[in-house]
Amino acid sequence: MNAISKTIEAANPFLTGNYAPVTEEHVTELVEVIGEIPKDLNGHFLRIGPNPVFVPDVATYHIFDGDGMIHAVQFEDGKATYRNRFVDTEGLRKEREKGTWIWKGMAGMADLVKGVPPPEEGLMKNTANTAMVYHNNTLYALMEAAPPHKMTLPDLGTAGEETFDGALKHPFTAHPKVDAVTGEMMTFGYAPFPPYLTYSVIDQKGKLVHTTPITIPKGVMMHDCAITEHYTVFLDMPITFDFMRGAAGGMMLDWEPENGSRLGVVPRYGSDADVKWFDVDISMVFHVSNAWEEGDMVVVQASRSLRSDISRATENAGKQEGMTDQLGQLYEWRLNMKTGEATERHLDKVHFCDFTRINDDLAGRRSRYTYAARFDPAHDAKFDAELKYDDATGAIQVHTFGQGRWGGEGVFAKRDNAKSEDDGYVILFLWDENAERSECLIIDAQNFEAPPVATIRIPHRVPFGFHAGWAPDN
Repeated sequence: MNAISKTIEAANPFLTGNYAPVTEEHVTELVEVIGEIPKDLNGHFLRIGPNPVFVPDVATYHIFDGDGMIHAVQFEDGKATYRNRFVDTEGLRKEREKGTWIWKGMAGMADLVKGVPPPEEGLMKNTANTAMVYHNNTLYALMEAAPPHKMTLPDLGTAGEETFDGALKHPFTAHPKVDAVTGEMMTFGYAPFPPYLTYSVIDQKGKLVHTTPITIPKGVMMHDCAITEHYTVFLDMPITFDFMRGAAGGMMLDWEPENGSRLGVVPRYGSDADVKWFDVDISMVFHVSNAWEEGDMVVVQASRSLRSDISRATENAGKQEGMTDQLGQLYEWRLNMKTGEATERHLDKVHFCDFTRINDDLAGRRSRYTYAARFDPAHDAKFDAELKYDDATGAIQVHTFGQGRWGGEGVFAKRDNAKSEDDGYVILFLWDENAERSECLIIDAQNFEAPPVATIRIPHRVPFGFHAGWAPDN
């Protein structure tokens, strides 16, 4: 590492090492494979994340701020092709035309409470850097403060923002939920200004058919939601927006345990008056694994932490002491729709984990298996293994990566003609810091603790990112 790199790392670790952005886009046939790529795995493994082109200030750069870039591996008949492309957003095009930055990202929010006016182009850039969803044979790149971007496959081209024929009037979450049985997609948007929460349903043909505001006391960061066969579940948690707090010298977006934690359950086509709220122990949830109904009960499973300090991610990077209460563990709430009672319990008190995923065909229906990335608290909370939870037996299987090998979100992809819930593969990107090499792992979900069926070496670096997804061949 040269002196310049060391200076950047000292000022901001999210701009160096395997967090450092890449500048080039590639299309490369992948030929260096340990093992064999299954011929019954056909589709696109996708991972999106922040990849800044212009950084206004190294010290204040937040990992949420980077421009969206998708890294993908296309599997076809035992062969694999790697692609990476920027999401070609309007904001990125404007900054490239100017030759420098326009938006400050999270630092721009701090400027706002100090009375500094936002750019003429608006307060926020739609970075499209957080997650993806595949609905109605369409891939969308998402951030939760703006409309989704419509993408094309396999080339990862950007077709522009999607407003569903102008019907979308609110921000669009990074984690909409698709009901594979009905084809409907449930989404929402949160905001620091009223209405603080707005809920929508998009039908199986891609038409937005239902929108309603949901009343909550103040603006909160609501990163995810859950669905069941008949309901949508919202997470009113204690990361709040507060302009007065910001004006007084605090963080506009910050942890506020006094806000409490509660889960709101609304019928799929219900309105504000139909929501049932359940108070639960104070905690934070970024990612839900699944939810379903059991008689009068709505069951929700998620990665739950005791608190969060997400606004200070840059400041806290590299700190270990006292940080484990910000790491999630698999957890369950059981919400009785008849009595209004909520019960809750840990499903795992041993491992810290996040990026919980299931077989997406079972979203909103009873599922048995959850896959999750395991934190290593001793190494800046990087992911050192992938976990497989069996909700029927309580068993936890661990697929370890090895020393100095760090993973990310793994997704389940069913094999062609799958016969059961876990009949398929868990796929993820991995960074081997020993060899300074990126890899794509394919793990047999039914032989989870065995070595990967294929370890594909990628000749280009894939930086750490956010969420992954799977788009099957049509």
